[in-house]
Amino acid sequence: MQESKKALVLLNMGGARNKDELKLFLTNMFNDKNILAMPSLLRKMVAYFIVNSRLDEAWENYEEIGNASPINPLTEKLVDKANENIEEYKVYQLMRYTPPFASEVISQMKEDGIKEVVLLPLYPQYSTTTTKSSLEDFEAHAKGAFDVKVIETFYKNEAFNKCIIEEIENQTKFPQDFNLVFSAHGLPQKIVDKGDPYQKQMIEHVEILSNMLEQKGHNFKSINLAYQSKVGPMKWLEPSLDEMLTNFKNENVIIYPIAFIVDNSETDFELDIEYREIAEEIGINEFKVCKCVNDSDMFIEAIKDIIR
Repeated sequence: MQESKKALVLLNMGGARNKDELKLFLTNMFNDKNILAMPSLLRKMVAYFIVNSRLDEAWENYEEIGNASPINPLTEKLVDKANENIEEYKVYQLMRYTPPFASEVISQMKEDGIKEVVLLPLYPQYSTTTTKSSLEDFEAHAKGAFDVKVIETFYKNEAFNKCIIEEIENQTKFPQDFNLVFSAHGLPQKIVDKGDPYQKQMIEHVEILSNMLEQKGHNFKSINLAYQSKVGPMKWLEPSLDEMLTNFKNENVIIYPIAFIVDNSETDFELDIEYREIAEEIGINEFKVCKCVNDSDMFIEAIKDIIR
């Protein structure tokens, strides 16, 4: 690769490589003002309580997927492949709640002589809890050191959506026998009520993908949108995935994790283990979970198109 003064920075939440890092992840997440909108001192106290009451239970989930989130090795592969295939740019990854953190990545970028930066949050749809949080984190540490271009969303990008369609196609040759559920990470309803565009963009994204599937002659029994990962007593976006699955007793279901680019604990544990158990209890016949686009060659081509 030729020397480049332009950087492509992939932003994501991060994931734990061990129990200490899981504690770090949860502590940083619940101290994020975009996640818990409350005064700083109160947020610290609430974060401390949540982390200490949840850590052991959360770690048990990680033990079922090999004691680490798959997001780290998969993102490293994505970065390596992007560096090999995307000319003009040096590609970096930056995580919000676990290493590599903004401070160290930005120091490295300065050392590398980077002047121009394209920020690509690996969230196809915009939310204050993901995109805004990651962008603010970068800006707080960069302090105007670079000429920055931001890709806020890419759920409408055709090359990206073709990656999703291909993964769904890989799951079955008989779509008419399956109900397709696009499962998105949930959000408290009050965040959407304050103007977060996530739900609106999610609905729009499912419409785009439904039309693409229809144009290719893939007529699923039904196509649905549901939300996973509800926590606590407050009202979250609906329908929840567990409620949605109750509609499909004695039927077949394919799940696509529409909010994620790289597989993580929510895809590998929640969807593929926890919700699979729920599906079995309901009496769903066949339950398939799609992989995220991860470091696929098609997604590398899509990134080129997205940043063009």
